[in-house]
Amino acid sequence: MPDFIWVGKDKKNRSRKGKMEAPNEAVVQAHLQRIKITPSKIKPAPKDIFENIQAFQPKVTEKDIIVFSRQFSTMIDAGLPIVQCLDILYSQQENPTFKKIIKEMKDAVEGGQTLAEALKKHPKEFDTLFVNMVAAGEAGGILDVILQRLSAYLEKAAKLKAQVKSAMTYPIITLSIAGIVVIVILVFVIPVFEEMFADFGQELPMPTQIVIFLSETVQSKIVYLLVAFAGLVVAFKKWYSTEKGRGIVDNAALKAPIFGILIRKVAVAKFTRTMGTMLASGVSILDALDIVAKTAGNKTIEDSIYDVRQGISEGRTMADPLLESGVFPSMVCSMISVGESTGALDAMLGKIADFYDDEVDTAVENLTAAIEPMMMAFLGVVIGGLVVALYLPVFQLAGAVGG
Repeated sequence: MPDFIWVGKDKKNRSRKGKMEAPNEAVVQAHLQRIKITPSKIKPAPKDIFENIQAFQPKVTEKDIIVFSRQFSTMIDAGLPIVQCLDILYSQQENPTFKKIIKEMKDAVEGGQTLAEALKKHPKEFDTLFVNMVAAGEAGGILDVILQRLSAYLEKAAKLKAQVKSAMTYPIITLSIAGIVVIVILVFVIPVFEEMFADFGQELPMPTQIVIFLSETVQSKIVYLLVAFAGLVVAFKKWYSTEKGRGIVDNAALKAPIFGILIRKVAVAKFTRTMGTMLASGVSILDALDIVAKTAGNKTIEDSIYDVRQGISEGRTMADPLLESGVFPSMVCSMISVGESTGALDAMLGKIADFYDDEVDTAVENLTAAIEPMMMAFLGVVIGGLVVALYLPVFQLAGAVGG
């Protein structure tokens, strides 16, 4: 249906305006009369020329999904039907991409599909975990509770991701700035010094010769170097997309001396939070493990979770295969074992997740504190080394003149 924009005044003579989807202007006119608004203008909304070009449309963010889940939960809890909830969410949504998705979901539910089936048609916005939990909520008649848990889970997952990004931002920015500074020195500064050194009439120190060679190489072969770098990046991505490549890189990441500890703690927090949320929502443990494995983000951890799933299907507990994997700390495995024996595994997983959320906070702070002096030392060696290499001939000449 087309969209119409309208302008009018309410019963207190205040100016009002809005946008409404309707089959024709008459329907909009009738709707405005029902809500006591006297329209002065009703016309079709202008078409967006980029409407059908995906690249120009805004993406659906994590925040959009979190707000959607929270508002949906509140309306379901208040007793509103699903279709009416979706209609209200559609009218309030400002993101045109998400607005279109909600409209498609509303039409699907009106057509007789379940909410989970409607969500499943949009895997980029609603992942397998979201769909399965909603399906469990619909089956158990606790959709409002499930949506509350989902929004809480998504908020904590977003916080966890933001913590990891903050830990990575500093070294990435520092290395990028250092790279730009080095390139500027090699391309623009060193050639000036090279012309000056040509008048010295004596052999330059080895560090200076090396720096001049690097400068000449960068200037004459910059295109080839950029192409080679791009080729290496493409080759690495292609290799990483293979099972073997991903396994080697992800395993190395877990064992990295500085970032490995953070990656491991983030993995434990994500695993326990996701498992606890799904089990509390009524998803079976085998289905939950399958979903968690697919969303692990690390091949080594994914394989470990599949081993746990295989063990449970053979009658074993969850704790023993987790401990045998060597990925999860023994304390976590012990707490999971206690949760299994007491029948409160979901609650225990939630407690472990809360603990590891704090551990991630501490790990990020420690990582930042450790990286800062390392970055400063790196910049000092690289930039300082270039400067010293440039001034060595000057010092050498000054010494010769003074002697």
